[in-house]
Amino acid sequence: MHGALRYRPVPELVALNLPGGAGFVDALRAIWDTGDAAAPLDPRLPPAARDAVLAAIRPSRVVGSDGDIHAVAGGQPVEDGDAIVLATSGTAGEPKGVVLTHDALLASARATSQRLGIDPARHSWLACLPLAHVGGLSVVTRALLTKTPLTVLPGFDSDLVCEIGQSGRATHVALVATALRRIDSDLFTGILLGGARPPEMLAPNVVVTYGLTETGSGVVYDGVPLDGIEVALSHFDDGSVEGEILLRGPMLMRCYRDGNAGRVIGPDGTATWFATGDAGSLADDGTLRVSGRLAEVIVTGGEKVWPDAVEKVLASDPGVSEVAVWKRADPDWGERVVAWIVPGASPPHTDALKELVVHTIAPWAAPKEFVFVDELPRTASGKIRRTELT
Repeated sequence: MHGALRYRPVPELVALNLPGGAGFVDALRAIWDTGDAAAPLDPRLPPAARDAVLAAIRPSRVVGSDGDIHAVAGGQPVEDGDAIVLATSGTAGEPKGVVLTHDALLASARATSQRLGIDPARHSWLACLPLAHVGGLSVVTRALLTKTPLTVLPGFDSDLVCEIGQSGRATHVALVATALRRIDSDLFTGILLGGARPPEMLAPNVVVTYGLTETGSGVVYDGVPLDGIEVALSHFDDGSVEGEILLRGPMLMRCYRDGNAGRVIGPDGTATWFATGDAGSLADDGTLRVSGRLAEVIVTGGEKVWPDAVEKVLASDPGVSEVAVWKRADPDWGERVVAWIVPGASPPHTDALKELVVHTIAPWAAPKEFVFVDELPRTASGKIRRTELT
């Protein structure tokens, strides 16, 4: 009847338990076409971990790799305009569902493409990181929203990535440090590098990004915020130049699935800033330097030590293949700095490593203990799981 209101169902959240590939992209498009939101799951997760993610994001349905659609008890609707819900990867703790809108994804896609000079007529993207994490999924959403050609792989395969780069099927790719070390970076016009601490030496075509799941992708490139992103610091009481990094801009999440908007009152007195939980400092030209996670700072003898900074110094020794720095309780110092090292072909000398840190950072930052291991615990995005270091 003319003028009658048409019933529109409440938009739902649909989880995608699918590997990367054309099928994933088709399923994502189909969900968006119906006005629903998508929540990519990591197919590699064991049942208990998958159940924890489902409990955090609360989808109504799950699309499996067999093509079947399974209803989920306790599913909660999303709001009009919501596009993606991602579980935070984190390095510890329970996952939280991050809600990103179509507007936020579009703002991120446009800002990233503008900064990189992406031309859909000449460039193309390769997605080879896990799609359940923002570093991998944002490649897909960026390409779709800017109509840039896209190739999606089920996972990272160094030989296949190099083949695609060499053939010209993709000009740009997003990687983590571990993956970057396994390819020839010259095969791509541009490489976005996120996740774990970057290598000391990088090719000119590699851009180091800073961002979180809550920011929908990297929002600071080589220390410079993308257009539309503002950076501020909530300074510490100790008078240092460092502070907690605050961000705001159109790319940020709408809220968590529990309804918490995650916004705090910033230095301008408005509650529109997102507190990242990271510490950093701003240079006079506005360049951001990230020190590390606030929850990971080591306080030894009253002095702050950032694990990332110590790791960077130790990794420069040729005898160190991989390194992670964390802490152990100490009766005298409160906490002591400990380094877990995967040795190289020639194991390093611990005394030399201590001296390297003493002369590069400060005496109190030098590890008081070294533990040699075969491998380090990491997340899917390459970040070290410090809390698993014992």
